[in-house]
Amino acid sequence: MKTLRDAKIGEIVVVAKLHGEGATKRRIMDMGITKGTNIFVRKSAPLGDPLEINVRGYELSLRKADAEMIEIK
Repeated sequence: MKTLRDAKIGEIVVVAKLHGEGATKRRIMDMGITKGTNIFVRKSAPLGDPLEINVRGYELSLRKADAEMIEIK
């Protein structure tokens, strides 16, 4: 299983499945990250956390702990 945390800088990935439950999963879905969505990984902070991504036309910073809940293909 490959997650968003494993994606390389400059890579475009597609969301395959969201893991987790409750408020955390709902928050990720509210940000527009749902199954089938394309995500472009723009850059990573100097110490590796958070990731900066483009999703549905806007920029978003996402913690690596949350990125592990997003399965990609």
